[in-house]
Amino acid sequence: MFIEMKKIIIAMMLVLPMLASAQKFGHINTQELFAQMPEVNQIKLKMDTINSQYENQLAMMQEEIQKKMQDYQAQEATMPDAVKQIRQQELQEMNQRIQLFYQTAEQDIQKKQQELLAPVHEKMVKAIKAVGDREGYTYIFDSAAMQYISDGANDVMSAVKKELGIK
Repeated sequence: MFIEMKKIIIAMMLVLPMLASAQKFGHINTQELFAQMPEVNQIKLKMDTINSQYENQLAMMQEEIQKKMQDYQAQEATMPDAVKQIRQQELQEMNQRIQLFYQTAEQDIQKKQQELLAPVHEKMVKAIKAVGDREGYTYIFDSAAMQYISDGANDVMSAVKKELGIK
């Protein structure tokens, strides 16, 4: 029984290096690829438009509160105390609305960006998987997160770009 176990161990020691060498590894910089996808530029244009709309609305709101503040300051000396309190409260409420609008706008912008980019990211991941399956890769690593990549490592960027139809 000891001899059989010894034979199994020796056989495994001979086979394991061959298995390891049969594996095929690749790498790709997904950030670089993502930036080159044409859909990303279209999404950037859409996001720029959305950002402009929010910025314009915010500017109008700030202009309005600034005008009311100037009116208040110009008339403050002659206002009765009750009117002053009402005006101050109006200004505080307007300021709170602006802050709420700003927070909501940021959240909406982030949500919309994620919503638009998710299908593009999914498309990229599918293309990487397709190249990996077709070309027999065991692993394809993201080179942006790698500490070291040997000169002999397989860069699959061109194959994935071809899969995506990117020149």
